[in-house]
Amino acid sequence: MMDLQFSGEDHDCTMLCAASCTEALDLIAKADEIDAAILDVSLGAGSTCLPVARKLENLSIPYILHSGDLDRHDETIRTLNAKLVAKPYPAEKVIAAAIECVVNDDC
Repeated sequence: MMDLQFSGEDHDCTMLCAASCTEALDLIAKADEIDAAILDVSLGAGSTCLPVARKLENLSIPYILHSGDLDRHDETIRTLNAKLVAKPYPAEKVIAAAIECVVNDDC
């Protein structure tokens, strides 16, 4: 997560980082503006990013999935309308994919 944060800051992005769905949902509720999000599918202890993805979709905020274990999750995750950037992938390229997602409306 820190690599993504630092890379985003290097690209002049304001990064909001969360380690759980609860934290992410709180950040979304409090943020004035969110241009895009990068979500890891697996959050540990069997938890996934699904609640956050659904909230972002409801708010029309684009997001990408950055995951190394998409195959281990149920079909619900596969139905998310998001670009997948598989792990491992350099942080600067993940950030570039998120920026491209916003600029080109390509999520």
